[in-house]
Amino acid sequence: MSRRGSGPLLLLSEDTQRTSGRDAQEMNITAGKAIAQSVRTTLGPKGMDKMLLDSSGNVVVTNDGVTILSEMDIDHPAANMIVEVAETQENEVGDGTTTAVVLAGELLSQAQELTGQDIHPTTIANGYRRAASRANELLDDRAIEVDVDDVDTLEQVAITVMTGKSTADFSDELADIIVDAVRAVADEDGHVNLDDIVVKTSAGRPIDESEYIEGVLVGEEPRTQKMPDDVTDASIAILDTGIEVKETEIDTEISVENPEQYREFKEAEKESLRARVRALVDAGVDVLFAGDDIADGPAEELAKAGILAIEDVDDEELAQLRRVTGATLLTEPEDVTPDHLGSAGHVHVEEVAGDAEVFVEDTEATDTVTIILRGSTEGLLDEVERAVEDTLHALRVSLASGGVLGGGGAPETELALALRDYAESVGGREQLAVEAFADALEVVPRTLAENAGLDPIDSLVELRARHDGGDVHAGLDPETGEAIDMFDEGVVEPVPVKQQAVNSATESAVMILRIDDVISAN
Repeated sequence: MSRRGSGPLLLLSEDTQRTSGRDAQEMNITAGKAIAQSVRTTLGPKGMDKMLLDSSGNVVVTNDGVTILSEMDIDHPAANMIVEVAETQENEVGDGTTTAVVLAGELLSQAQELTGQDIHPTTIANGYRRAASRANELLDDRAIEVDVDDVDTLEQVAITVMTGKSTADFSDELADIIVDAVRAVADEDGHVNLDDIVVKTSAGRPIDESEYIEGVLVGEEPRTQKMPDDVTDASIAILDTGIEVKETEIDTEISVENPEQYREFKEAEKESLRARVRALVDAGVDVLFAGDDIADGPAEELAKAGILAIEDVDDEELAQLRRVTGATLLTEPEDVTPDHLGSAGHVHVEEVAGDAEVFVEDTEATDTVTIILRGSTEGLLDEVERAVEDTLHALRVSLASGGVLGGGGAPETELALALRDYAESVGGREQLAVEAFADALEVVPRTLAENAGLDPIDSLVELRARHDGGDVHAGLDPETGEAIDMFDEGVVEPVPVKQQAVNSATESAVMILRIDDVISAN
């Protein structure tokens, strides 16, 4: 009797590559650890920078974790999962990307040791999740509240975020500007809408000449020099078009039989343009922002009427102007009425780095401010802008959560100590995973010490002793290697940044650990 189907059943094509079991886990863990290692040296105030060179020859010098990882050409799927940790951290809280990635890599390293002891990945995943949940609770318990009136603490948060970046030498000046901007737009509950803070850059002047204005900045100059350059109590009109001869949507031909007809035709065009200007004048417009060109004739008429007109304003700036002035965006100037106009207490033109800029200030429709960042080169400005954006996010989440912690590895050391105590109550093999999680957290103070050229073992021993003695805010002084109170030193970080780093790192490590089969089709 013959047996059917006794041969192997082939479901995959011959070109498909498959890695299974422990080999797949080892391969993914190794890839994740490699990504974490690539940014580890950038962590902390003594961290180093990376130079990234793309195929076009463009150079980026930065120590911002998410920027480094986004610029790298990474093919391995597990490695990309670690990159997503940085992206999630950036999107949610704006800071702590390097910490999150380094922690994810260390969690994988600890898991690798546990799997070598025949502890199942599911057990490790369960233990990691329990440890992360407990860590979040502990962070909340140890947080110190901060509100919008606590200027000193907010400035300390800002300076801490910028420490170690290209802005470090000017962190005090920039912190003043950023905190003032955040407090200007924060509501009574401390909620900050970052859309109300516009960040613009201007190369050619020192960083310490950066400033902020209560309003917005438009990067265009008046249509003609004959127009006023300083208007108070301005009534403002906004057009998404210009004021010029309209082009028809279809091709047309106009037959002109004699010079008189041509003159009549051109006069009709001019009258149409004059009618649009008259509508603006009759409505009481003092300042006009247009999204397209303003022809010479209308420009002269507007200047004669004492109207400051700005042409070719981009869509983003038009949207900002609408929000801060309360003006209605119009397509046809003939449609304008006083009800469509917005207002600003002061509109004036100033030269910034050799270019004329229009400042729209003292607006009542909404509390929108503009931070003007200056720097000697475009490359430096890019790094300054990244640092400022991170700082704005850090201040936003600090106020939203109402809590901050000491920095310098203090939270991670405190969590490691508390989680080791917590592990005793867990029991079973999951206890080992919780203890491994605690060990992984200490990668942060250890790396801070290494990047500062200090002995990481000595630093960790001293930190553990201080925390064991009840000093929950003791962190590493990168200059001396001593454990000091971070709040006394003014090194503070938002609670949500630490919580998000723990959550993102845990989920990515767990996801990688649970993969036991990698199938790739060539």
